[in-house]
Amino acid sequence: MKMGKAEMMLLAMMLLFNISYCSAWFGNRHKSGRNSILPSQATSSSCSRLLNPVGSSVVIPLHGNVYPVGFYNVTLNIGQPPRPYFLDVDTGSDLTWLQCDAPCTHCSETPHPLYRPSNDFVPCKDPLCASLQPSEDYICENPDQCDYEINYADQYSTLGVLLNDVYLLNFTNGVQLKVRMALGCGYDQVFSPSSYHPLDGILGLGRGKTSLISQLNSQGLVRNVIGHCLSSQGGGYIFFGNAYDSARVTWTAISSLDSKHYSAGPAELVFGGRKTGVGSLTAVFDTGSSYSYFNSHAYQALLSWLKKDLTGKPLKAAPDDQTLPLCWHGRRPFRSIREVRKYFKPVALSFNSGGRVKAQFEIAPEAYLIISNLGNVCLGILDGSEIGLEELNLIGDISMQDKVMVFENEKKLIGWGPADCSRVPKSRGVSI
Repeated sequence: MKMGKAEMMLLAMMLLFNISYCSAWFGNRHKSGRNSILPSQATSSSCSRLLNPVGSSVVIPLHGNVYPVGFYNVTLNIGQPPRPYFLDVDTGSDLTWLQCDAPCTHCSETPHPLYRPSNDFVPCKDPLCASLQPSEDYICENPDQCDYEINYADQYSTLGVLLNDVYLLNFTNGVQLKVRMALGCGYDQVFSPSSYHPLDGILGLGRGKTSLISQLNSQGLVRNVIGHCLSSQGGGYIFFGNAYDSARVTWTAISSLDSKHYSAGPAELVFGGRKTGVGSLTAVFDTGSSYSYFNSHAYQALLSWLKKDLTGKPLKAAPDDQTLPLCWHGRRPFRSIREVRKYFKPVALSFNSGGRVKAQFEIAPEAYLIISNLGNVCLGILDGSEIGLEELNLIGDISMQDKVMVFENEKKLIGWGPADCSRVPKSRGVSI
């Protein structure tokens, strides 16, 4: 339908009014005090005309790398007034939490001052609180607040209380919103040497109710879709909502046997395009791990194929290099993966997607190898049985580099495709 100039100007003024109104509603403190700001009902209703959840999205840049930093993190502005915090991105857990001055019993060194909690506590019997408890018949020591304890696979744990506060988010249509959501105030952390990172907290992007994407979706702001693009050069981005080109993505189903993780399977292990005879593998895609882990059977099979394939090539075991369990040295120190990738073949997980067509998740040599600070090449796929993963196979950051990864919670699909992750999309009409 064509419109005249007057109609076009009127439409533009209406759109500008809607944007200003929505930004002001979310961006200003109410005069009556801290707790009366931004009720969740206002969040979903005030911007429904402006933010169509089918098309709206949030894109946030990433920092960090697999080695030597060991993690990827985002900067989120949280609180009133919003203050910046560095958060480790974790698709393997649900709760977003900050090290918190409650006061803090055990907190590690943080890049920013400890988070000062709001006094808007989530009640003990709230569904969000229930989703964090070990069983449905949990006991409330204090009905007015939600206490939680989370244990991670790498012997890391956090004890805290759940509360509501404001997240400052920039949507790709140019709108900036202050969105009220739950987060954890972590006042007692237990660290292991391998899990210690100088960060303010963790960004939980799992499938549970407290996950940031679940809360955004429940307020009608975005579709229940998250994704990430980790650059092998360092950095990248994460996104919430429809910020990807589905035509460039290969899909497989999320496993119905695992309600907590982004898990897929069964899969068959492929080495250099050849079947290894190792099958029935369940894989969890988890940005909370720098490296990938195979179960003991798959790991030993991989080592066997690797060592057989490296016979006669100018690489020798480097047991003195403790960077990772298995490293090799050359005639001279290596400076980049490009110098050694010719000696290694791609690994793949071949998923049966429900028909004759199989979805293949390829792990190129640069997605399972690192160059250590000693100039050796090391295997970034480890034995999961040594950290208690049992039959689980975990696909960590190293193997998801230079791919756009999409976790379609609504359609229960996991997707991936090649991408230039060093370029963070900024357009209002984002297409990754």
